[in-house]
Amino acid sequence: MIKGTTLTASKKIINGWAMYDWANSVYNLVITTTFFPIYFLAVTNNNSDHTVTFLGRKFVNSSLYDYILAASYLIIAILYPILTSIADTRGNKKNFMRFFCYMGAAGCSALFFFKSDTLGLGVIAFMLAAMGYVGSLVFYNAYLPEIAAPEDRDRISARGYSFGYIGSVLMQIAGFVLVITMADQGLATRLTFLLVGIWWFSFAQITFSRLPASSSKQEKKKNVIKDGFNEMKKVYHQVREMPVLKRFLRGFFFYSMGVQTVMLAATIFGSKLLKLPDTNLIITVVIIQLVAILGAWGMSRLSARFGNIKVLLGVIIFWIIICLLAYYTAVAAEGGANAEFLFYGLAVLVGLVMGGIQSLSRSTYAKLMPPTKDTASFFSYYDLTEKFAIVIGIFTFGRIEEVTGTMKHSILSLIVFFTIGFFWLYAALVKQKKML
Repeated sequence: MIKGTTLTASKKIINGWAMYDWANSVYNLVITTTFFPIYFLAVTNNNSDHTVTFLGRKFVNSSLYDYILAASYLIIAILYPILTSIADTRGNKKNFMRFFCYMGAAGCSALFFFKSDTLGLGVIAFMLAAMGYVGSLVFYNAYLPEIAAPEDRDRISARGYSFGYIGSVLMQIAGFVLVITMADQGLATRLTFLLVGIWWFSFAQITFSRLPASSSKQEKKKNVIKDGFNEMKKVYHQVREMPVLKRFLRGFFFYSMGVQTVMLAATIFGSKLLKLPDTNLIITVVIIQLVAILGAWGMSRLSARFGNIKVLLGVIIFWIIICLLAYYTAVAAEGGANAEFLFYGLAVLVGLVMGGIQSLSRSTYAKLMPPTKDTASFFSYYDLTEKFAIVIGIFTFGRIEEVTGTMKHSILSLIVFFTIGFFWLYAALVKQKKML
């Protein structure tokens, strides 16, 4: 692999790279954000206390959903060092990206067979889809410094997210049409899962045909497992010697706990706590995605004017406000008030900052990381940080709800995560100014 490039690749390659966001974002929107959470709660809502039995233990159904996601992300996080070690030593990021893409698409398609009497199949298929999604992203993200010059990375990163939002909204609309036109809404939903798998597999072929193979290979190593974890250790020690990057990653770790949990749990929040109709939830998520396109574009413009870390600090404050409003909404709903329109307002606010914070975080890391041949290993470290954050965030959210019996206390934990992230990011900004 090459060091971070000083020249941006051709438009064909850039758009080919961004098309993978178009391909795989349908999983993130349709599966984890909209249709699947609603469907999962519906098929597991067999008792008045919303519990379901799995592996001989009773779980609150929404907490089980959180635990499944956390377990999927944890498995991939543990495998990351091994996978990227193989990719770095053999120069085959694209092959691994393809493997996980196909795993995820197959998992989505298999959800077509998930019904109330096939919970085990549904859990396995959902885990395969989640692992395929997060597994492919580390190799996808690692291409960014190879195809984009530093000054273009914010713009190109935002383009990827914008492509993803547009593509996923189109798939979302297709699924919505199926649900409202077919008499059997369960079948319509399961057909949507199948279409997501087909969409992901099909459009990813554009990416695989356009992305270049790695330009160079390192010497092959004998023990990829040992060397993979040694590579993570090496990256860790390099990061420790870079004061700005070190503080940025600590902040990223904590605020990612909040951001990713909000995105993964928002639909369950609206469905279970507020008891909103499924069609209203689906339309709301479509609106969030459309707003997020503008948010990702606007944030890249703001970062060019004010700097990445300053903009991220402002966005984290915005997220804390969102969490406080969500807590108020939960309290109002539990008190019997009609909190529907509060939820819709929250949805618009989340859309404004949802895509932008992810896009800007990715490009900020690409700017701060040192010139290196091991782009997959460095982005593996970045993704490892994010995935462990998701595991802790989503598990904490589910566990607090299971223990207390309400989501409102889970929301308070997110405020804590965002606050800690803010202070570490502010420390990174202070250190960056001192080094100028």
